Amino acid sequence: MTLQQEIVGNAMQMAVVSLQPGQTVYCEAGKFLFKTSNVSMETRLSGPGGGGGQQQGQGGQPGQAGGMGGILRQAMGTAMQVGQRALAGESLAFQYFAATGGEGTVGFAGVLPGEMRALELNGTRAWFAEKDAFVAAESTVDFGIAWQGGRTGRSGGEGFILEKFTGRGTVIICGAGNFIDLNPADFGGRIEVDTGCIVAFEEGIEYGVQRIGGLNRQGMMNAVFGGEGLSLATLEGDGRVILQSLTIEGLANALKKAQGGDKQGPTGGLFSTNAG
Repeated sequence: MTLQQEIVGNAMQMAVVSLQPGQTVYCEAGKFLFKTSNVSMETRLSGPGGGGGQQQGQGGQPGQAGGMGGILRQAMGTAMQVGQRALAGESLAFQYFAATGGEGTVGFAGVLPGEMRALELNGTRAWFAEKDAFVAAESTVDFGIAWQGGRTGRSGGEGFILEKFTGRGTVIICGAGNFIDLNPADFGGRIEVDTGCIVAFEEGIEYGVQRIGGLNRQGMMNAVFGGEGLSLATLEGDGRVILQSLTIEGLANALKKAQGGDKQGPTGGLFSTNAG
């Protein structure tokens, strides 16, 4: 059953979801807006399939949920999920919504002015998104954390934490400013972007980080005066990529400047004093 949803608004969009009986949608805590009275709301520490919000067998009897062993496994699975999200700086809990006695309506929104997008997963390709891009998804979509670090993170001077969506169904994401859809295959197979401009990309796209120029005069000019710091993100392959026109750091610096506390520094690059 396809999730019926409509994205409305302009500068700060929101998603209005129509829930049929038997459908469940979940969101990151803090992104719920409103619901009709026949839609139930439950807060859980686990994502779909994590077991933290599942009903246990009565009395914990074997055959119902594996007895005490099943309860312990579910508790450990939930703890691992929560620990991953805590390390990634994500919300610790999810809110689940289901309609009873007929169709229900629930609304969601992001936390920054910008666009929203509904992605349809068919079970063949995962989607990766920037931290905090997730808004809501059907319970048939699994939410996870993907760590882009190691050699890529070290060579670029930074790591990259991604949200990962697998399974089948609809997932709704958000970003700042306006979206632009690209495919690196249309640009010679590779694009280079500001690390803060990435919203989401399909599985099959290879993410990397590269330094801007070498340790020479032009490289230092780029780093010090170019406003990008020392590195750019690279996206290679054939698949959908969604970028945003506004970065969180750029928005934060603009607000600080408007309040008389410009933290960008005189150059806007390596000399930036923004602590965020």
